[in-house]
Amino acid sequence: MNRETPEYQLSQLKVLESEAIHIMREVVAEFERPVLLFSGGKDSIVMLRLAQKAFYPARIPFPVMHVDTGHNFEEVLAFRDRRVAELGVQLIVASVEEAIANGRVTQPRDGTRNRIQTPVLLEALEKHAFTAIFGGARRDEDKARAKERIFSFRDEFGQWDPKNQRPELWNLFNGRINTGESIRVFPLSNWTELDIWHYIREEGIELPSIYYAHDRECFESDGMLYAVHEHKQPRPGQQVSTVRVRYRTVGDASLTAAVPSDADTVDKVIEEVATTRVTERGATRGDDKFSEAAMEDRKREGYF
Repeated sequence: MNRETPEYQLSQLKVLESEAIHIMREVVAEFERPVLLFSGGKDSIVMLRLAQKAFYPARIPFPVMHVDTGHNFEEVLAFRDRRVAELGVQLIVASVEEAIANGRVTQPRDGTRNRIQTPVLLEALEKHAFTAIFGGARRDEDKARAKERIFSFRDEFGQWDPKNQRPELWNLFNGRINTGESIRVFPLSNWTELDIWHYIREEGIELPSIYYAHDRECFESDGMLYAVHEHKQPRPGQQVSTVRVRYRTVGDASLTAAVPSDADTVDKVIEEVATTRVTERGATRGDDKFSEAAMEDRKREGYF
């Protein structure tokens, strides 16, 4: 008797979720000391949800780490602390503020701290002997990230060589490393900003409030809209006004700009993101405006 095999198809989101969960499980199976970078931003929040699913009903089997510049948005830090407490995971904070105070790094004269995150990150990875580090980078964010593998090999100095990458045929990942070397792992590589928001809606994931439209005191600088903040003040001649904005990405408050928006729900954000033609980093991250190859230069130094 002939029996037809029932058709079994996964949605695009389920395919992406399945791939990310497979990657996380592979890392835990291969590496002795993994860690997940968690800033309280939307991508790292999605990664935490994926980690929950990957190892349920057990607890997440690795700590999370935040490289804290000290220039954060207050809403994001509050969300970070509450979320890790809810999940019962260990939070490691690598403090740029502390590194400056101890003389391990020097703050640039412009007062920004994103570029000095890298030595603080590398120091923390060495201190805790982490061998695999989950990051929330996606290939749609920047062309330097677009050419990086899911398993990104880093040498004993934490540096990335774009010409020295391992093939990843048929979802086979090479995690072999020597003492002092590590692998950066990007489970969201194949996701887009729109995929992230669709997943947030499907899973009912909570985010910090600044991802949705709200009124904030802002001023324009270098073609971008910055919120008035303790660490970001208008220069003479820059007018401050109340603007309805939201944040597409969350980073150092001194470099991360907002976008004008009335999108105060997930559905409205999805509609807005679906029609934009500028990547979230291109539209809102001042640290990527320094040069055409700003992201790649930082990645070579050890940045994510």
